[in-house]
Amino acid sequence: MSLAQATSQTLSIDAWITTGVLVMILGGLVHGRVGADLVLLSGLVILLLTGVLSTTEAVQGFANPAVVTVGLLYVVAAGLRQTGGMTMVTNRLLGRPGNLSVAQARLTIPVAIGSAFMNNTPIVAMYLPLLAGWAKRNRLSVSRLFMPLSFAAILGGMCTLIGTSTNLVVNELIREEVVRATANGETVDFQPFGMFTLAWVGVPAAILGILYMLLTGRLLLRDRDKSVPLNLDPREYMAPMLVEKGSPIAGKTVEEAGLRQLHGLFLSRLDRHEETIIAVAPEQVIREGDVLVFVGALESIVDLQQIKGLTPMTGSAGQEHTIPRHSAVLFEAVVSNASPLIGRSIREGAFRTTYGAVVIAVHRNGARLRGKIGGIVLRSGDTLLLEAPPEFAKTYKDSKDFYLVSEIPGQAAPRHRLAGIALGVLVAMVVAITFSPSNAMTFAMLAALLMILLRCCTGPQARASVDWQVLTVIGSAFGLGHAMQTSGLAAFIADHMVNWSGQFGLYGLLAVTYVLTAIFTSLITNNAAAVLLFPIAFEAARTHGHDLTPFAVCVAVAASAGFATPLGYQTNLMVMGPGGYRTMDYLRFGGPLTLLVGAVTVIVAPLLA
Repeated sequence: MSLAQATSQTLSIDAWITTGVLVMILGGLVHGRVGADLVLLSGLVILLLTGVLSTTEAVQGFANPAVVTVGLLYVVAAGLRQTGGMTMVTNRLLGRPGNLSVAQARLTIPVAIGSAFMNNTPIVAMYLPLLAGWAKRNRLSVSRLFMPLSFAAILGGMCTLIGTSTNLVVNELIREEVVRATANGETVDFQPFGMFTLAWVGVPAAILGILYMLLTGRLLLRDRDKSVPLNLDPREYMAPMLVEKGSPIAGKTVEEAGLRQLHGLFLSRLDRHEETIIAVAPEQVIREGDVLVFVGALESIVDLQQIKGLTPMTGSAGQEHTIPRHSAVLFEAVVSNASPLIGRSIREGAFRTTYGAVVIAVHRNGARLRGKIGGIVLRSGDTLLLEAPPEFAKTYKDSKDFYLVSEIPGQAAPRHRLAGIALGVLVAMVVAITFSPSNAMTFAMLAALLMILLRCCTGPQARASVDWQVLTVIGSAFGLGHAMQTSGLAAFIADHMVNWSGQFGLYGLLAVTYVLTAIFTSLITNNAAAVLLFPIAFEAARTHGHDLTPFAVCVAVAASAGFATPLGYQTNLMVMGPGGYRTMDYLRFGGPLTLLVGAVTVIVAPLLA
């Protein structure tokens, strides 16, 4: 339906059905009892059954390049996670913050700067899994970090032409208008955006937005991540770790190696040949072949496995760790009272040979077991922390030797030797997307394929890394947006609101253009909102004798300023599940930010005329 048709008649039946579905979806999202993916998918099914959307129109969102790109970026992130590549970079940026405000500052500022020159979706995809572990180590709630991560990426993307695809879409619409006007012999008093045209609005909006998040984050963001406990598991393990030959921490002091203030862990002693150092000083130099004996909670022992150059001390001197660590999984196994291991040491029981697994640490009734792992005599009820092949649980879950065998999420140890390759693939992908944003899906596909072919991650790991809930939500959102456009509902609302605001002058027109674009980007995605509102804003500017540039800037910024709902931007959807957020969390924290960015845009944009 054309704009003229939409505004010259009342709403169609399809438009009323779409309105009802949107109300139902918003109600379901606010209620929060049903997952966002099921809510949006249900709305899409209703539009399909009522004939508002054809089968092709209903599913076309799932084939949208943006959806496919997001899915591929999860695979790229898996390669970085499995090699520890991204940890090398983010550890330096994030460090060890003293409080929540410092943590949010160390997160949001680099992300906003990076998003100005890189596509913001891959930045969020890369940070998500790493931020979860970082938050746990620093006893921070991820629900106070994931939303600022998304918002910082959005704010950064507003600052340059290549910061987000929305800016490129609006710029292309301006270029088309210039070409049309020139061909018709009309006078053209506006030009496409330059690289930093949007920076006049985007930079102050980003600065004020980050300040807003730092000042209000503690007050407005709640602890939603119930699955990520802030208190570490009370079970304490003893874990001896061997400093490998060529380890990057060899030759450094305990302080320099970052081993003195590991959260939930302490360095109990250092074994060196026949010498044992009990009170390990911060200035003690670590050497190759040293055995560092740590005591700490389960989560902290698991994190210890990720440190490059440390490997579990698994038994007698010279015993080899025969399981490839990059393919091993961590398990907990409780020794049963019928186990042949009872009364025998780990070495005597030939645990590695018998079970194909390596004992990393042992927990016994809260007691800190002394001595070397291989010499510990096992008892019924001892809990063993193991490195084993993935099939260990299936093989021994019904064995009389163990009461319980449970897998601990995550890999035993990253493929550190491939970290440089994974980072190289990431950098190449980002550079390629920066110079050719229209081919983002192609470059993401190539990067994901390289991650698998170069063994940065395996096929099963790649498949397991994709968050299908997020992809379902984004794909469904595209279908709903299409229904708003084809039914005439979007054009009907937008045109009437812009015409009504003309009586308030330039600032009134800009304010209504911003608000309408921000509302529609929350309902029909950012690029669709920009395409819909641009011709309306252009017509309003021409009718009232105003320059187009401020209106184009207003549409571009507002189309990205979808902070108030999870549907406003795909990065909001990406963090919704992992952060445990509800729709009201976005409205509470993102609503004021949307208005703040709007105020900056309406005030500054006229200066660009």
